[in-house]
Amino acid sequence: MKETFKLVQYERKTGEKYNLDFLGLESAAKVQNFHASFPVYQETPLAELKNTAKELGLADVYVKDESYRFGLNAFKVLGGSYAIGSYLAQRLGKSISEMPYDKLVSEDVKKELGEITFVTATDGNHGRGVAWTARQLQQKSVVYMPKGSAQERLLNIQAEGADASITELNYDEAVRLANSQAEDQGWVMVQDTAWEGYEDIPAWIMQGYGTMAYEAYKQLPQKPTHIFLQAGVGSMAGAVAGFFSAVYGEDRPIITVVEPNKADCVFRTAEAADGQLHFVTGTMDTIMAGLACGEPCSIGWNVLRDYADNFISCPDYAAAQGMRILGNPETGDTKVVSGESGAAAFGCVAEIMRNPELAEMKAKLKLDETSRVLFFSTEGDTDKEHYKAIVWDGLYPRD
Repeated sequence: MKETFKLVQYERKTGEKYNLDFLGLESAAKVQNFHASFPVYQETPLAELKNTAKELGLADVYVKDESYRFGLNAFKVLGGSYAIGSYLAQRLGKSISEMPYDKLVSEDVKKELGEITFVTATDGNHGRGVAWTARQLQQKSVVYMPKGSAQERLLNIQAEGADASITELNYDEAVRLANSQAEDQGWVMVQDTAWEGYEDIPAWIMQGYGTMAYEAYKQLPQKPTHIFLQAGVGSMAGAVAGFFSAVYGEDRPIITVVEPNKADCVFRTAEAADGQLHFVTGTMDTIMAGLACGEPCSIGWNVLRDYADNFISCPDYAAAQGMRILGNPETGDTKVVSGESGAAAFGCVAEIMRNPELAEMKAKLKLDETSRVLFFSTEGDTDKEHYKAIVWDGLYPRD
């Protein structure tokens, strides 16, 4: 498969659109309050790369650096922790606002609920977040990883006390395995892929990601003109797009979703525009392991369908380039250690801005010297060996 840049554009929808109340400012503030109740909570930094932006031909670049999140080097714990907290609160007949961390770990709660096993499928970051949360809240976790997952990511999950293993399945097959085990064993499935009959927990996970968007909104010195969001199943992209669309309404920034060529299920769904979700099957051997998902989240897609402006499918080398630039920005800018998935959207924009062959795409995206662009680096070097191979040894060059 020849790697290339592909773009689908949507006209801004008028009239009735998907309801964003569950992702708006009020909801996000409530979610952030829950996360702030954890003793390890700290707001992650928003790096401003003004000099790098100028070099790329942009007015400003902002990067929300999630490598600092809860000491776990990735944002995913935000979704897993809020979903597990919400599930436990629901079992207790309480609202999540009544059940901060200190109450969830109390002896009374343990006595009433007993020990619960949470199960998930993951390429690494989500599973680590679920395992960490289960351990923090004195519960159990089981984690299935797809074929080819990094040993370092497996060990990090096991270090959180999870029963974790790498399977011979691709990501979406691992999700189905986790679901069948949940049904057979009476475990609780914690997955951001939604389907009919399984929507509460994916919606809570999306809401959990709202803390990241809410923090960025508070930290931004001015409204961005553009937001670029990488997508796997589309839950993170949907959550952030939904938050900023709810906050700014019709005056929202231009929102673009970026995926790898080898796992571009949201792009294919946008391109088909036939009311159906479109899947990618097979190995999906992209370097962007966290985005190697073949089946879109229905809730995430509903948001993106109505509020995203552009959908891009991009080559792996763009993510590699993003990692190198963020780790070595222009003098005076803050260095951001960003993994393959975390750097995908930034690398995509960097290539579009610098490659004359993509000038038409740049114009269609309305990117120029007046653009203030917001990115979310959703992971740090969660696979350190692979990070070094790309940044030090130059794996995945443009040519």
